[in-house]
Amino acid sequence: MRAVTIAAFNAELAVQDVEAVRPGSGEVLVDVQSSSINGMDAMTWVGLIKGMMPYELPITLGHDFSGTVAALGQDVTGYDIGDPVFGVLLRMPLRDGTLAEQVSVPAGSLTKRPADLDSTAAGALGLAGTAAKTAIDALAPAAGQTVLIAGATGGVGSIALQLAKAQGASVIATARPDEVAFVRDLGADVTVDYRDDLIGQVRQRYPDGLDAVLHAAGDGLALAGLVGAGGRYASTLGIGPDRLAGRDLKATAVMAIPTAATLSDLAAAVTSGRLRVPIVRTYPLEQIAQAMKDFTTGALGKIAITIRQSGI
Repeated sequence: MRAVTIAAFNAELAVQDVEAVRPGSGEVLVDVQSSSINGMDAMTWVGLIKGMMPYELPITLGHDFSGTVAALGQDVTGYDIGDPVFGVLLRMPLRDGTLAEQVSVPAGSLTKRPADLDSTAAGALGLAGTAAKTAIDALAPAAGQTVLIAGATGGVGSIALQLAKAQGASVIATARPDEVAFVRDLGADVTVDYRDDLIGQVRQRYPDGLDAVLHAAGDGLALAGLVGAGGRYASTLGIGPDRLAGRDLKATAVMAIPTAATLSDLAAAVTSGRLRVPIVRTYPLEQIAQAMKDFTTGALGKIAITIRQSGI
């Protein structure tokens, strides 16, 4: 089968022929139609995962997927061949990925895709959506409260922005001038240019501090200083209570652990109109090198990858 697999870090990205996969016990084999690029893929490609997580080369990149059930492993119930599904593969040691024509995933890491959630959107929703939902659940913004989303133009941040707005919060989004239209379209109430003393800008406008801050980019410790007394802070980049001891805030280091229930909640948010998957570019699998280049040079929102056309 075709897949984007690297045998060495920083290797040239290209589609290769690799051995087909089979579902193990408790797993579902999926014919993948769509996937996307996440930060973990870029980190894996350049080798930043060394010393951070277990891995085995060669590694097939990709974590998100949307497609149809091709086969069922032993002890899997609730799915039939041909069912449309989507989900996330996060298996350790890191080796198997979803930028491939087929992937075998644990049954608890996928869910059925509603008919009104298209395959491309579903294939870009799982990992970033899980991280964003986990972060906003931790921040628990109430109607009228103010939340800063640092990294609002990225995949996680752009979804978190929408989820915070859906809960009635007022959202400050970090964005360059040329990115303002993007975050405004997603619901941002206020924007700040992260290149021009972000901390000073926010402190001047909100001298008593913010109700909540999501750290998905930038200086996490400095951003924590913008939280008002008794406020909440969540980081998708590893900063938790241990590094913020002594501060009058509730801190959460977000762990994106996709489950069927979380994926179903995200799908419901999309189909109800409360959430839009912010795909700005879509590439065929053969253009993975260009797609990764665009991702690592600051593309807005999500970059989707088409593995095969729906129905093929």
